[in-house]
Amino acid sequence: MPRKKTPKTENFDLEFDQPSESMEAEPLTTEDIFALKTDTGHVDQMFSDWFLDYASYVILERAVPHANDGLKPVQRRILHSMRELEDGRYNKVANVIGNTMKYHPHGDASIGDAMVQLGQKELLIDMQGNWGNTLTGDSAAAPRYIEARLSKFALDVVFNPKTTNWLASYDGRNKEPETLPVKFPLLLAQGAEGIAVGLSCKILPHNFNELLDGCIALLRKETPELVPDFPTGGIADVSEYNNGKRGGRVKVRARIEARKKNLLAITELPFGKTTTSLIDSIISANEKGKIKIQRVEDNTADVVEILVYLPSGSDPFVVEQALYAFTDCELSVSTNICVIENEKPHFFSAADLLYLATEKTRSLLKLELEIQLGELEEKWHFSSLEKIFIEKRIYRRIEEEETWEAVIHTVDVGLEPYKQLFKRAITQDDILRLLEIKIKRISKFDSFRANELIKGLEEDIETTQKHLNHLTKYTIKWFSDLKKKYGMGRGRKTELASFKKVVAQDVVIANETLYVDKKEGFAGFGMKKDEAVCKCSNLDDVIAINQEGKLIVSKVSEKAFFGKNILHIDIFNRAEPNSITYCMVYRDGRSGPTLAKHFTTGGVTRDREYDLTKGTPGSRVLYISCYPTEGGEADAVKINLKPAPRLRKTEEELFFKDLAVRGRSAGGNIVTKNPVRNVVRMTKAAREAAEAESK
Repeated sequence: MPRKKTPKTENFDLEFDQPSESMEAEPLTTEDIFALKTDTGHVDQMFSDWFLDYASYVILERAVPHANDGLKPVQRRILHSMRELEDGRYNKVANVIGNTMKYHPHGDASIGDAMVQLGQKELLIDMQGNWGNTLTGDSAAAPRYIEARLSKFALDVVFNPKTTNWLASYDGRNKEPETLPVKFPLLLAQGAEGIAVGLSCKILPHNFNELLDGCIALLRKETPELVPDFPTGGIADVSEYNNGKRGGRVKVRARIEARKKNLLAITELPFGKTTTSLIDSIISANEKGKIKIQRVEDNTADVVEILVYLPSGSDPFVVEQALYAFTDCELSVSTNICVIENEKPHFFSAADLLYLATEKTRSLLKLELEIQLGELEEKWHFSSLEKIFIEKRIYRRIEEEETWEAVIHTVDVGLEPYKQLFKRAITQDDILRLLEIKIKRISKFDSFRANELIKGLEEDIETTQKHLNHLTKYTIKWFSDLKKKYGMGRGRKTELASFKKVVAQDVVIANETLYVDKKEGFAGFGMKKDEAVCKCSNLDDVIAINQEGKLIVSKVSEKAFFGKNILHIDIFNRAEPNSITYCMVYRDGRSGPTLAKHFTTGGVTRDREYDLTKGTPGSRVLYISCYPTEGGEADAVKINLKPAPRLRKTEEELFFKDLAVRGRSAGGNIVTKNPVRNVVRMTKAAREAAEAESK
């Protein structure tokens, strides 16, 4: 009997399960772990390439307009799609969006939003239906309910297939324009805004007619002045526009007018705001106590009308200034002109963009004239050939020819005596075209009409050549005709003015009361059980001087500590810190001399403690008062001394007007070295009597 074979048992012990010398080595320290380097170079390179690809794609293909036509890719594709569908009638926006998706691979929502924004600029698209309201912020109806077609201006200015460079679409099935041949500074007229990767673009809109005037001025070698003009109107201060360069800004205001004693009306909006957002900012400022109004009504339809009702007794001018200070009725708009040129983003000024647009228009007009001249010369060439071919009966010479080559040769020989009349050589293609003329046309040939046609072509050629020879004049006429044809009703909407920024502290409503506990050193508008000082607002700063001669300026709050034994507390005028002059008498140290100080505070840092004395420990303020620097009168005080042996005079009179006004860090003038009992302010009568006696 054969021996039974024992089955082989597989060895599942892996090599790395066995202890090795490396595992028995000493453990790595923290420094060794951080010193380890991994081979991740290929991953870093991949992420770097991907990010650069994404960034360049967003910059070049999504967010930043091109310098040639002033359009972003989605806008360009929308206009190209509308030109494809153009038949003079309105098209459903949904159909335009669907057709545009052949060129734009980012979905219908992005195309629809871009088309609505393009239409609301009221320049390139003729709209029908509810396209929203830029004044109120209402959105447009769904694309299936609204219609659009290209405006006459767009058809005249934007398109010309003969001067367009064409590219394959994203899927290769269609052709789309690289840039449209726009013969107008479209980017400056419409404005643009976009955020890309690492950069942003914000170009403010300008006036249609002023741009055309600027183009004409450049062609005449003059320097135009460009300033923004906003579709919402309003008032603008362009003193810091800086020709649209980076860092430039424009201050814009709503137009506010007083209609009644307690009624303000906002009739124009600042750029970038709607009636809804503006009313929200007004209500928010009212709730925070910065302004005081009764109610707000929005009656906006085709024109802006926001009615602001004021409480009785309000000053309309003060409330108007408060609206500019605390609401969106005044804004600062920055500009950053960034465009694509030569496949790279570039930063320009408004004048640079206008120059580029003007030169681009000039070159496009030249190209159109050259194409037109070539077409006219070709038409003249063949019309002249046809006339000679028929009038000289050259077509009859081919009746006896038996081969096609012989026919062509016979026609060529027949035309030989007339070749010097033509501007170019007669080619075989010309002869083939002559041979395609039908007998019916030959039989009805009218020599007089042919001569008139040739004469008209020669006149057109001469005119076109004249335009080419005087291209600058022709370009000026182009811009002038555009202004004459489309400039009606496009006057400036934004009023230019120069205005200073409203200081909030000057117009804020003092709707709080400042209270103080002088002994404990606390002050604020929430301490209603303590001593009232004055009315204040939550924007004010408080100045306090305590008995130790410490000066502190702090923002008003419900309760804040200013140091015990407060002698003086009031609202601090940060805009004009030297508008108040102080009179102070203090003792230097515990037993030092008594000094008088006549000073102004100057600029101070909030919540920082300033010492008005020399800083000697134990110094004490004996008297302090203040008066308005302009129109105020300095105090006079009587300093009563403590009785002492051999002390003959127990009081000193001090007139602060005799002391020079210095800064807060000045030490002051020594009044006496004797101990002082108290300092008393002299009455007006006592002061006048003392002054008369001294005289």
